[in-house]
Amino acid sequence: MDPVDHSDRFPGSSDPAMRERLASNGKLAHITSHGVIFPTDLPPMLHKTRRLLDQNGYEDKETAAALRVVQKGDRVVELGAGMGYMSSVVARNCAPAEVHAFEANPALIPCIRRVHSENGITNATVHHALLGREEGVATFYVRREFVASSMLPDPVEDVISTHEVPVRPARDTIAALRPDVLICDIEGAEEMVLPLLDLTTLRAAIVELHPQYIGLQGVQRVFDAMRQGGLTYNPRRSNGKVVTFSRPG
Repeated sequence: MDPVDHSDRFPGSSDPAMRERLASNGKLAHITSHGVIFPTDLPPMLHKTRRLLDQNGYEDKETAAALRVVQKGDRVVELGAGMGYMSSVVARNCAPAEVHAFEANPALIPCIRRVHSENGITNATVHHALLGREEGVATFYVRREFVASSMLPDPVEDVISTHEVPVRPARDTIAALRPDVLICDIEGAEEMVLPLLDLTTLRAAIVELHPQYIGLQGVQRVFDAMRQGGLTYNPRRSNGKVVTFSRPG
């Protein structure tokens, strides 16, 4: 598939200055990773990100788990969609029936939509929302390194802006979507969000833990939530802080 620039359809999904710098240096306008085309002028597309995408090394542990766990026809929920990487890789490679990508950072929503559009992905839905105990709004902290943005205010010196983001009731939202697989990378909020969910419909869950924020007690809360949902730690599909839980049998 030839790369097509849909940036005009998704205002805010491109950085014109970055595009000029890339062009002047003879850099590619698009990079392909795991069969997915990514525009290199996305605002969050740092040099390191471009390099890792080019080497199929971006989010490599989470990617390896997802490509093994997600099956054809699955309903997938992703919490923390970033620039649209994981939802696109899963949609392109695993033939799920539905992918629901939740992202709180408003600056990343047009980026996700553009990546999906330029790859012709039609089975993914983008949700600009957080999940919480009840409906409302919450403060989201955007950091210089976009992947570290989260609901956590610390470290305060790295915060460049704050946004009020819609909050959807976590339990009801997941119950309505009835996912087979949950993918979660929400920078420490996993200890707050996952215990709120009914996980009994899941076949598997892939969670990136952030012990630097939640400590060992937070890690234990995540494991307890999975156990209560009938899911067991799967060492064969886990790697370091990226842990996979599967339903026995």
